[in-house]
Amino acid sequence: MQQQNYADRLKHPVFKVISSIITEQGLEAYVIGGFVRDLLLERPSKDIDIVVVGNGMELAKAAAETLRVKKVSYFKNFGTAQFVYKDLEVEFVGARKESYQRDSRKPIVEDGTLSDDQKRRDFTINALALDLRAETFGNIVDPFGGLEDLEKGILRTPLEPEQTYSDDPLRMMRAIRFATQLDFQIERKSLEAIRAHAERLEIISEERIMDELNKIIKTPKPSRGFELLFSTQLLHQFFPEMVALYGIETINGKSHKDNFFHTLEVLDNVCLNSDDLWLRWSAILHDIAKPPTKRFDTEVGWTFHGHEELGARMVPKIFKRLRLPLDQKMKYVQKLVRLHLRPIALVKGSVTDSAIRRLLFEAGDDIEDLMTLCNADITSKNEFKVKKYRQNFELVSQKLKDVEEKDRVRNFQPPVSGELIMTTFNLTPCAEIGTIKSRIKEAILEGEIANEHEAAVEYMFAVALELGLEKQNNLLQ
Repeated sequence: MQQQNYADRLKHPVFKVISSIITEQGLEAYVIGGFVRDLLLERPSKDIDIVVVGNGMELAKAAAETLRVKKVSYFKNFGTAQFVYKDLEVEFVGARKESYQRDSRKPIVEDGTLSDDQKRRDFTINALALDLRAETFGNIVDPFGGLEDLEKGILRTPLEPEQTYSDDPLRMMRAIRFATQLDFQIERKSLEAIRAHAERLEIISEERIMDELNKIIKTPKPSRGFELLFSTQLLHQFFPEMVALYGIETINGKSHKDNFFHTLEVLDNVCLNSDDLWLRWSAILHDIAKPPTKRFDTEVGWTFHGHEELGARMVPKIFKRLRLPLDQKMKYVQKLVRLHLRPIALVKGSVTDSAIRRLLFEAGDDIEDLMTLCNADITSKNEFKVKKYRQNFELVSQKLKDVEEKDRVRNFQPPVSGELIMTTFNLTPCAEIGTIKSRIKEAILEGEIANEHEAAVEYMFAVALELGLEKQNNLLQ
């Protein structure tokens, strides 16, 4: 069989330089892994992995000198080196073979051959290597049928899947991530092995798990990844709150919807309109408190009263356990979970300016994202019902624009400051200042006064009169 050659795709000067050096020194080096996979799939890739049968750090140093790269990072403990050249990040590593102990995903590493290095790869499509020696430049080395798997869209492990996944359980998450990113099928034996070894995920740090999960969430249709995580029991290992959403309960002939699959539908809907990771997390968590708030009422059926408020309180705990950022990103998700029913309530009922002002005040600059989430939350098999909701939703969106333009309450700042109140009534810090500010804010949100300084000052004096402040300092005549 004729050797397949891809020299015409290795146009970047990095490959020519490495080829020249190893040919002159009588070494073997190959470009391997994700770059080769993406090259053959014609997907963009900026990371090049070079495996050297020998010393990777020395080859990195020689290549950097030729390319006039000033900074090379060396990682002696791992025997690797890397540098950035133009638009590419290039990493060099010596070929190695690995063995694992059951209680750790950190392997015992020894020098090895290209074959040893390919055996330790997670999937056949990531074990593909392209030869960089001059006489065989661009020849593909494919001992496990990775090319055929690439053509068929199959994810398969080079060795027996039980060994591959047990050695490094993070590969189970990677299998689902690649299946979701590339729209590939995971080989049946691999799926069965993942189910059998799902509990092995316990030796993996939450940070590494979240890195893979976030890559799944960033795909165009993350629901596929979550369905695989659920069916293989991987999701059960690190995200029990989401697993609890699964299932339908029926009492007296009344059923509630499966909130797990509803959540995935909302997530996919959000993905059609936004690439924002944290808006997508808001979709994942918007109904997370439905299981603990679920009640059956003989009159109305199933209820989930207060699930938005309890869900918002659950967000920090979930973020902390999953090692997600506990900064403004968490607070953003918490806000959207807390407010996600508000626009829907406006769609169902009468849309008053007061309700719109309050929503704008609480949502601030996140109002558009909240509306995207709420629009995505309109899911039903009844097309007429969905169409009606969406039409009403458009009315709410327009009302938001109109009221904001008129009343400017987004990111509301009081037109009367605490300092002005203190100066006017000769006060030191006290409860009355907060009362006056709060009453002014409520009056503006209710539409009783305009959101402007003059109207607010006049209202300030009226409230002060009620509080009897004029009797304390005789400033009000």
